[in-house]
Amino acid sequence: MSDDLSGVPTSLPPTLIGDWNAVIHGVLSHSASTGPALNKVLAAAPDFALGQAIRGLSCMLLGRSEMVVVARQAHTEALTGAPGTAREMAFVHALGDWLDGRPSGATGRLQVVLDANLRDALVMKLLQGIHFIMGRPGEMRQSIEDVIGAWDDHPWRGYLLGCHAFTLEETGEYAAAERAGRDGLVLAPDDAWGLHAVAHVFDMTGRARAGLDFLTGREQSWAHCNNFRYHVWWHRALMHLDLGEYDAALALYDADIRNDKTDDYRDIANAASLLSRLDLDGIDVGDRWEELAVLSEHRAQDGCLAFADLHYMLALCGGDRDEAAAGLIARMHHSQSTSEADQIMAHPGLKLAQGLQAFANGEYSSAWQHLNAGHADMLSIGGSHAQRDVFDRVTIEAALRGGHLDAAEGLLRGRMDLRGGNEDGYAAARLSLIHTARRQAV
Repeated sequence: MSDDLSGVPTSLPPTLIGDWNAVIHGVLSHSASTGPALNKVLAAAPDFALGQAIRGLSCMLLGRSEMVVVARQAHTEALTGAPGTAREMAFVHALGDWLDGRPSGATGRLQVVLDANLRDALVMKLLQGIHFIMGRPGEMRQSIEDVIGAWDDHPWRGYLLGCHAFTLEETGEYAAAERAGRDGLVLAPDDAWGLHAVAHVFDMTGRARAGLDFLTGREQSWAHCNNFRYHVWWHRALMHLDLGEYDAALALYDADIRNDKTDDYRDIANAASLLSRLDLDGIDVGDRWEELAVLSEHRAQDGCLAFADLHYMLALCGGDRDEAAAGLIARMHHSQSTSEADQIMAHPGLKLAQGLQAFANGEYSSAWQHLNAGHADMLSIGGSHAQRDVFDRVTIEAALRGGHLDAAEGLLRGRMDLRGGNEDGYAAARLSLIHTARRQAV
């Protein structure tokens, strides 16, 4: 038995604890080294139950059908290997909960682990990740604030502050979020999550130029990351977009956001949502939809996460894959599973997907009706306000093009309320369109 850097006992021998700490640090910092570090631990200790559980939970976070198979293998190996501590086996059983279609059961079980040791960095970060994909910002914030007082001298306190910053931003406390994120970066300069939390603040408060100033020169804070680095570049592109600097946004798309043509749903989401925003602003994106459509067509039957499906739908519509888009909707419509993910597919996922398809076909009143029907429950698809904003924009655009000006203005005002009353470039442009349309009607 030996303790990790959080002071939590593990069943690993002392010779492997350094390698295990590298895994935890990699998880906290979204490092590309995390997978190789975990493989190294499991090569030396294949019956380490916690290591297998982290492998499985990481696979579930990827939202890919083939990785669920790997997660099941990891779960089996964790159960049949050497028994771990009660804490370690709680991670294993949490993986089982998620495999059974109940990620909420997994978070409940892991919260018990965190309650038992408030300084447990691994479970703290993992809880943030699962709550995030479930669309639970309030739970993310509460989980952090319940433990933050115990982290004053924690060696990884900077990463906790980064997580706190993100939860503050997602719950509308923008000034506090920016302070927490900046304080965290002083302690953990490689905390790309905390840095991106501050980028979210600039987005939500309509300060794109200041956001660009903040990110410029800090590229090393996310250069070490796994594909999360593409997401930080995406935030930078959004700032250029808000300023009307379309060429700069497209340059980042080509050089960084789609530097690797992966089919990871998070990378597809970055790309498809940026291209959709550009399309809505009337910018010609060339043939960039094509590669996204090809990849999304291959993933359209995964059925793991509504958030992923809706971004595949954006790409299928952008790339004129009508048959594949219809197939994705049919799959969502006919799903009979009782899993929590499929319940979200059924609502609001199906309505949102139908609305996106109708919008792409120019059926704006139908698009508005479908999108509006799913809009109130959109938080449940997971992701952040900034990520879901692409669906807000399509909903607003459908209302505008369908002649529902009052509804469009109401959505824009609600969007501004979420942003502390701040008006970004998108809101200013659409409110101007509404004013012009009303004046012309008179």
